[in-house]
Amino acid sequence: MPDRPKLTFATVVLDCADAHELSAFYCRLLGWEPTLTEPDWVLVRNPSGGVGLSFQAEGDYVPPVWPQRRTEQRMMLHLDIWVDDLEAAGRHAVDAGARLADYQPQDGVRVYFDPAGHPFCLFLD
Repeated sequence: MPDRPKLTFATVVLDCADAHELSAFYCRLLGWEPTLTEPDWVLVRNPSGGVGLSFQAEGDYVPPVWPQRRTEQRMMLHLDIWVDDLEAAGRHAVDAGARLADYQPQDGVRVYFDPAGHPFCLFLD
């Protein structure tokens, strides 16, 4: 593609009620540290590199519903996290503050909710 400017995918932003609370959860879960904090914004990055996660506080944040229902707030994205031991990773996620979803769609994958209600999946590597 001629004359395309350089574009670098840097971070995924999750809206939430409290950016610092949600970033603390993901730091506990992933073992990452915040690299930038502001009153309503936190950026965390993998120390090994790659795409980061950002958290933006929104005053009228409404958590998504999963599984999705036509008449309620819909999930627009979810995070997939590779694990080598699904049971141990699940215990770690719960200890960090996650909640196991009632509905589990398939073997080898476990769906959890972060403290702001965003679904994320742990799945075998």
